[in-house]
Amino acid sequence: MNRRNLIKSAAAGLVAAPLALSATSAKAATNLRMQTYWGKEANDIFDAFSDDVKVSSNEELRIRRFTGSSLVPDAEMFQAVGKGTIDMCQGYAGYWPGQLDIASIEAGLPGAWTNYDEAMYIMETKGLIGLIREAYAEHNVHYLGPVMGGPFDLLTKQPVKSLDDLKQMKIRATPSVAKILEQFGIPTVFLPGSELYVGLSTGTIDGVIYAGTNEYLSMKLYEAAKYYTSLNMVSPGYTDQILVNMDKWKAMTDQQRKSIELAFAKHATKMHTWMVSGSIDASTTGYFEMSALPPEDSARLRKAAEVIWAEEAAKSERNKKAIEILKEAAKATGRA
Repeated sequence: MNRRNLIKSAAAGLVAAPLALSATSAKAATNLRMQTYWGKEANDIFDAFSDDVKVSSNEELRIRRFTGSSLVPDAEMFQAVGKGTIDMCQGYAGYWPGQLDIASIEAGLPGAWTNYDEAMYIMETKGLIGLIREAYAEHNVHYLGPVMGGPFDLLTKQPVKSLDDLKQMKIRATPSVAKILEQFGIPTVFLPGSELYVGLSTGTIDGVIYAGTNEYLSMKLYEAAKYYTSLNMVSPGYTDQILVNMDKWKAMTDQQRKSIELAFAKHATKMHTWMVSGSIDASTTGYFEMSALPPEDSARLRKAAEVIWAEEAAKSERNKKAIEILKEAAKATGRA
């Protein structure tokens, strides 16, 4: 099953009809430019989001979506939204930990949660969303909410049977994951998603920790690296979000904002389902050789993440509150 069909099937359990609010007299359309780090493989799912916003806003809002790095480098999307260079983005906070105190926590710290329901409990019920929204607002950005990803595991050019095998490889990792790997003497480097294929093909890197088999398949990374290793550090393994320029957000009517919020809620659920089901399907294609780290090595990674939690808590009072939320959730679920 290809990604287009996966998108369609992922929506099967969701409301298929277009979102709709009470009709009002049509106003002049507001055009919004939105960049995502995703490429053309995700066109269908983002087209559906744009269509939902258009229909539910009575065609007052129209989103034009641009693929990864089309307008600005992916790692600069957050700043670009705040400045108004672009109006919206779907990004990943792991790209900007030096710009936003809570970014690494938002992106999904190793050991933060073990399943989707727990992650959303932490975000919504325990109030992590409020802290994240507060942080973005300080940069003239409105945070709509989280888009929970799928698996977040290792893809390498050579087989991996233990952490020791990685000491001879250079692994692409986000800053928070890099701090964990470096405790085991594993060399790391950061590259944006758009550069991973070239990096693996040219030998600049020997492996990546970026996503799951769904994304690795769509990006054709299996052509350069086929060994997929489950790390069992965190699930969902990463968290996207949609950001909106605050000036644009405040200039909208209440109904227009509600249109975007409704479309976002549907989009976030659909995209998570798509990424998880896509990874399950992609793992059976034969393009990957599947394995997992020994349980004791996965436990060592999660233990090493405690250092990261402490570092994040020390960055700000807001981060301290966020880490307390994670610790309370871990206790509540018997993980601490």
